[in-house]
Amino acid sequence: MTKRTKRMLIMLGAVVLLIALLALGFFLHIRQLMASSPKPTPQTVSATIIRKVEWQPHLASVGTLVAVRGVDVTSEIAGLVRSIHFKSGQEVKAGQVLLQLNADADLAQLRALEAAAELAASVLARDRQQFAVQAISQAQIDNDVADLKSRKALAAQQAALVEKKTIRAPFAGKLGITTVNPGQYLNPGDKIVTLQTIDPIYVDFYIPQKQLSGLQVGQVLNLSSDAHANTVFAGKVSAISSKVDPATRNVQVEATVANPQRQLLPGMFANVTVEVGGKKQYLTLPQTAITYNPYGSTVFVVQSAQQAPKAAAPGGAAPPTRAGELAVRQVFVTTGETRGDQVAVLTGLTEGQQVVTSGQIKLKNGSPVVISNVVEPGNNPQPTPQEH
Repeated sequence: MTKRTKRMLIMLGAVVLLIALLALGFFLHIRQLMASSPKPTPQTVSATIIRKVEWQPHLASVGTLVAVRGVDVTSEIAGLVRSIHFKSGQEVKAGQVLLQLNADADLAQLRALEAAAELAASVLARDRQQFAVQAISQAQIDNDVADLKSRKALAAQQAALVEKKTIRAPFAGKLGITTVNPGQYLNPGDKIVTLQTIDPIYVDFYIPQKQLSGLQVGQVLNLSSDAHANTVFAGKVSAISSKVDPATRNVQVEATVANPQRQLLPGMFANVTVEVGGKKQYLTLPQTAITYNPYGSTVFVVQSAQQAPKAAAPGGAAPPTRAGELAVRQVFVTTGETRGDQVAVLTGLTEGQQVVTSGQIKLKNGSPVVISNVVEPGNNPQPTPQEH
């Protein structure tokens, strides 16, 4: 080997050694930076333990209350109001007199027609005696009979007219407010007062056709109204329409609700829930715990930092964790029905897991967390508006 070759090999070895030393120094420098980099700051979140709860499936709808019987009482004929026999808001019985129109002239006419009918009856009796001795013909008897029937019919017609001057309740119920006064002239069809039978009361509502298979006559339902926010009224489905509305694909349902205190009135809207099928066990979470994305619904499960995925530090690697530290893991879930503030979780979670309920916007997979449940989101199956 020549001297020139030896010098080249020595130079090459020196270059390789220099490169190795530089690489080692760079590696040690990066390691020092990683060791001195700050750990991610734990995020404060609220969390809950997911549990199985008993859930009664139901159909929900908004309905309108309708009287079992309801009518605006009117006068069939014209007349002057002589007397009023009811008070606004009064409970009345079927056939009870509500109002009397002036019928003096009609009564006088009735008496005249009744007198004419009595005279026709006397003439018929006398002619029959004469016919018995062959003093008159059968034709006269026939005329007398026809005349008597005609006069009785006229008297009955006038009696019906007089009866129409007395306005009676067509059925039992509760009266509304009237603006009619004695001495007022009424035309045919003028409203006197409204009459409603409201115990029991009907509620009419609509449900989609896809839910029709879970509905049948006799099913129990609960009804609530904002007029009585803290009261739930029980009822039963009494009728299901025989056709589906082709415009909306909804079917009309009628239910009967007991109303002994007369708290529900026709025309009110009501929230209706119909119990469907047997009770089921569901894992439930507050709806705020679910993050809905185009690619699926997710939740953050709280675990020990050693079990959770490691969130990368600024240097590109996960920082070391200590015992007792908590972190989160993002999990895809399948959700089911909702009930108030709650949502049923069908897949993705198991009972007993701790799930973040608020603060998810600050998190990513593996983020360290600190749990604080000082303020918790709503988890009420039957929430009501809060007044402040």
